[in-house]
Amino acid sequence: MIAGCAVAALLAHLLLRYLLHAAPTLAQAPLVLALVAGGLPLLADLVRKLLRRDIGSDIVAGLSMVAAVWLGEYLAGTIIVLMLSGGVVLEQYAVRNASSVLRALAKRMPSLAHRKRGVEIADVALDEVAVGDAIVIFPHEYCPVDGVVVEGHGVMDESYLTGEPFRISKAPGSSVFSGAINGEAVLTITATQRAVDSRYARITEVMRTAERERPALRRLGDQLGAWYAPVALVAALLAWWISGSPRRFLAVLVVATPCPLLIAIPVAIIGAISLAARQGIIITRPTVLEQIDRCDTVIFDKTGTLTYGTPALAEVLCAPGVSRDDLLGLAASLERYSRHPLAQAVLAAAQSERLALHEVAQLQETPGEGLRGVVAGRTVQITGRRQFEAGLRGPSPLPPPAGGLECVLVVDGAYAATCRFRDEPRAEGSSFIQHLAPRHHLHRILVVSGDRESEVRYLAERFGLREVYAEQSPEQKLAIVRREAAKARTLFVGDGINDAPALMAATVGVAVGQHSDITSAAAGAVILDTSLRKVDELMHISRRMRAIALQSAVGGMALSFGGILLAAAGGLTPVAGAVAQEVIDLLAVGNALRAALPPKTLTDF
Repeated sequence: MIAGCAVAALLAHLLLRYLLHAAPTLAQAPLVLALVAGGLPLLADLVRKLLRRDIGSDIVAGLSMVAAVWLGEYLAGTIIVLMLSGGVVLEQYAVRNASSVLRALAKRMPSLAHRKRGVEIADVALDEVAVGDAIVIFPHEYCPVDGVVVEGHGVMDESYLTGEPFRISKAPGSSVFSGAINGEAVLTITATQRAVDSRYARITEVMRTAERERPALRRLGDQLGAWYAPVALVAALLAWWISGSPRRFLAVLVVATPCPLLIAIPVAIIGAISLAARQGIIITRPTVLEQIDRCDTVIFDKTGTLTYGTPALAEVLCAPGVSRDDLLGLAASLERYSRHPLAQAVLAAAQSERLALHEVAQLQETPGEGLRGVVAGRTVQITGRRQFEAGLRGPSPLPPPAGGLECVLVVDGAYAATCRFRDEPRAEGSSFIQHLAPRHHLHRILVVSGDRESEVRYLAERFGLREVYAEQSPEQKLAIVRREAAKARTLFVGDGINDAPALMAATVGVAVGQHSDITSAAAGAVILDTSLRKVDELMHISRRMRAIALQSAVGGMALSFGGILLAAAGGLTPVAGAVAQEVIDLLAVGNALRAALPPKTLTDF
């Protein structure tokens, strides 16, 4: 609002003075209005900062604004108003993006649930739903609570949990999660959790906690201004004391106005945001550009970040005398109703081989035990190695463990096959990981994943990584990120909604891909293309922006110090000092504009 007022006043002044040739008093009227409407609130804020003993570069600008009014330099004073308000606008932009995370989460939760009692269906408030209630979910509605399907067959979109665009088939016995989107069919579920205890509600609460406890980051201009402002004020006071002239004090203040800090740095940031957007990288928090290249630790999620996020069936090791096609058909028939990512790989393999699928009855999916059902009159179970071997009395018929994911297929109580899967690492992953330490000074590299230990270890061995945390919940991921962020500046790179709390808790959070609006809102930057090369480009855009911003700010301040010495010696009047400062501003801002220009290359691996 204040920035817009200042811009309008400047345009009106130029129009009246140079195009309409109005009288000087009339031409200056818009500037006076801008100083009253915009300058007074800014000065009030600066006074509050002084009372808190918070002296920054904007204090000098405020004093310069008062000096400009005292001297009748209303044009200079209005420009200073624009400089001061511009920084406020950037900060408000970042705050709005942070609060949009919780707004995006809130959109996914309905306020009512359709409770079924007998043949009657009534809408009730979400907090009235109790464990054991029958809840009807109509097509395209969000699931209000965690539960188990008791009536109906359909599909649900649970991509908000995994970050992957999976549509999971649902049948009686299937588990459903709050926040999932129902497909075309009507489903009736039995609530297994109250709304406040559901998985989605827990993620929401973790997000709120992460946002509240996110550390405040000081902007680059504040860091430089912390010492620039006191030096400029001391120089102005000394000039007044030595010369005995208050005009000398005013001349030093005017030439010391820290425009390179107030304008050049935001211009460099905005230019870098523009360059990043052209590269397919959306910056949601400008502080990312100031921090990412200074991080010491990087934490990667695995699935969809270091891998392609699409596990594929690599081999089926069948027991003697068992047909591979028969087993794959039975497994795919059952996996239609599973939410597990491996189910998609089994289905894809069966479809590619054009195998017939069968109806499923008595479907059960018990946590920790796997999937069980009756397929074509045969009892089929899909479980894990550990669960299968726990029930054995004799030697295990399973092949030796191997890296990657696997599941065990049991038919009519007898071991039938072991299916092995691979979520292939990204082709550029190894070279990208290896260049982080020498090129970007990221000496600690961690992988934190919700996937199984064997799969995460397999990836770590491929990339030469040692610090690995597997089978981590969103809460555990958040705890790890907080612990690391307390020790050093930390970069977290992930893609699923279960990464959102960690993205917010890290010093810098980068979301890869467009799978979730919530993840994107939680991150400081969103890479639209799921490519590690783009992560490297973001780091280089940040490094280049910091270099250009520092050149503009430090170079501008060096020239300002030269002007300060000249003004203190009586070589510059207040008006001449304002003109000199404008020339310095043009040089600093002109250099800052280079941040928007693409260099020859933005990667180095």
